[in-house]
Amino acid sequence: MRRHIRRRAPLEACGLLAGRHGLVELVVGVRNAARSPVLYSMDPRQLWHAFEKFDHLGLELLGIYHSHPKGPPDPSPTDINEGLYAAVQVIWSLQDGSWQANGFWIEAGQVSKVTLKIGS
Repeated sequence: MRRHIRRRAPLEACGLLAGRHGLVELVVGVRNAARSPVLYSMDPRQLWHAFEKFDHLGLELLGIYHSHPKGPPDPSPTDINEGLYAAVQVIWSLQDGSWQANGFWIEAGQVSKVTLKIGS
């Protein structure tokens, strides 16, 4: 994810996280069709192919990630209003010159911070 968001800056980058039993096994970067530094819209064709791949591999959607190259580490009002999937939202932002990830659960307009665990 970090490599993807760095390559796409200063535009927002976005993608999907898939796996089993709450463990991410596959990260898929998706083109930001909005080509914007302040919002993202996942390319529908790439999104479709990603979900087909998940089905083929027996994976479930666990998370959605995107970056806030010039924004805060928290969900924006747009992120809250447009959250359509029951999945962890991972937001990458620049903090003290390096990219940091924060996890959130967004449901019915309510935001809860979640802990992201990185393991081997």
